[in-house]
Amino acid sequence: MTKKRQKMFISSLPGEQVEVVIAEEGKVMEYYVEMAHMAKTKGNIYKGYIHNIDVGLQAAFINYGAERNGFLQIDEVHPEYYQGGYKLQKGQKYPPIQHVLRPGQEMLVQVVKEPTGKKGAFLSSYLSLPGRFFVYTIGRGQVGISRKIEDEKERARLKKIIEQVKTEEGVGLIVRTAGVGRNKQDLTRDYKYLSRLWNDIKKRGMAAKTPALIYQEMELATRAVRDYLSTDMSEVWVDDKQVEGSIKEFMRLAFPRTALNLRLHSDPEKSLWERFNLHRQIEEIYSREVTLPSGGQLVFDAAEALTAVDINSGKISGERNFQKMVLKTNMEAAEEIAKQLRLRDIGGQVVIDFIEMKNPKDCREVEKTMRQALKSDRARTVVGRISEFGLMELVRQRMGSSALAVTTEPCPCCGGTGLRRNMEWQCLQVIKDMYRQLRKPGHPSPLVMRLGEELALYMLNHKREQLLELERLFETRIDLLMDRPISD
Repeated sequence: MTKKRQKMFISSLPGEQVEVVIAEEGKVMEYYVEMAHMAKTKGNIYKGYIHNIDVGLQAAFINYGAERNGFLQIDEVHPEYYQGGYKLQKGQKYPPIQHVLRPGQEMLVQVVKEPTGKKGAFLSSYLSLPGRFFVYTIGRGQVGISRKIEDEKERARLKKIIEQVKTEEGVGLIVRTAGVGRNKQDLTRDYKYLSRLWNDIKKRGMAAKTPALIYQEMELATRAVRDYLSTDMSEVWVDDKQVEGSIKEFMRLAFPRTALNLRLHSDPEKSLWERFNLHRQIEEIYSREVTLPSGGQLVFDAAEALTAVDINSGKISGERNFQKMVLKTNMEAAEEIAKQLRLRDIGGQVVIDFIEMKNPKDCREVEKTMRQALKSDRARTVVGRISEFGLMELVRQRMGSSALAVTTEPCPCCGGTGLRRNMEWQCLQVIKDMYRQLRKPGHPSPLVMRLGEELALYMLNHKREQLLELERLFETRIDLLMDRPISD
């Protein structure tokens, strides 16, 4: 089976925003966006100090210069930071954090997970630097190969090469999928590049005053080329001359032997998305509903602890065809859900409500389809079996801030619930408030009520008699003032 050719598209608004799309035969498979005011911190290395230690959580809170302190668990603390010479007791994997760390103690930490909501960033003192072909790990000296590389002969060849690379003490190397087919010279060059980078970080870490940013991950455009460029990538398109220059410079310094088919889109009449018919597909990422080829529909609902995905069937006629169409719809849903999890970067627990299948063999077929579809996902996933209620549970690693998280905010009308009080209820509350104010001695006359345009018009069209009755009853005048929308 031949692999489908991919293309990468990078659209940039200089100094403000970068969008990256990875498409496979015209279909959007991955979408990433970064905006300057919400700069990504995952992968950044900071010099910070311990602000306080929580014995119950067995964690330290690190002041590294962010708005909220970062969270560092004892299992993410490298032993080189231990103080006090504590000896592990029988059965202990880690020492009690209060015996080995001290408030005010300085350390280098890396952001593993972005801060979300009221939670600070998740930190680690086991540092890692991603290169083109390697992930360079500091503090974990193991040598490994990405699980995505499944060919046993290639794994053996790569292992033999990296065993010949002389690494520094305490430094480990993990071969990335981009390392497939690369020779010893290419791999050694990448290792030397990462080794120089780490030595530079160490020097800056020793000289910097706490708290300080020591190493910042590349901006999205260059990082996308580093992380996602593979032999399957036929072209990389950009729409900004400056981005084109920075990518060329990065490739020249880090990977001079790698050929890159870099193309510049410079048509002022059409955007990059319009030229390659990507705009509609990108917009669909923000939709709650996704239509399946057979006419069925996926509905995504995010809750605090999990994401629920419901599958609605299309029109299925005839009892004989029912189970056959149910299986077809569920198979389509499994493939589309795997794609949407990547596009939306949905992490954590996901519960999928498949259309009920009476045949256990059909359930196993859908499970197999889901696992196969998730194989191309860069995130780690664990997929459960379909229960007797037609529910499948899976857990997915969140890769970073999703496009939805970066570019959306809760609706000011409904507070993010997707529901609001209807116009009739809102009207009755206003009339109730009017009645309460008019009953007070010395009430204002006329009584002025400031209302949103939609509510004010509804009251004038549907509650005019009630307003006139209040005016007669209290011998006053009621004025409704409309607050115009900001766009007006």
